[in-house]
Amino acid sequence: MAFLRWVAIAVVFLALLYLSLQNSERATLRFFNLAQWEAPLVVVVFIAFACGVAAGLLAGALRAARLKRQVTRLRREQRSSESSPVTGSAPGTSPASGPGFGRSDF
Repeated sequence: MAFLRWVAIAVVFLALLYLSLQNSERATLRFFNLAQWEAPLVVVVFIAFACGVAAGLLAGALRAARLKRQVTRLRREQRSSESSPVTGSAPGTSPASGPGFGRSDF
């Protein structure tokens, strides 16, 4: 199975190499008519791809950090509620409450 993976990686690499060799003409990027930059088309495409990957990773990292903070807050709330005695909870807030979860010990 590992051999097939290496063959697939080699095929994709060779295909991308051939594609980049076919698109070696120069492309001009203009930055709001203030500056311009000339580079091979494959370099421009690679930079655009890298910027997209970086933006996606940043968005994922921000979401992961937000979810981690939320989990930490919920764990803290759970610990504080477990340590304090329950004096009376609102109906329907106990675990497994709702239709089909009736108490049979009455």
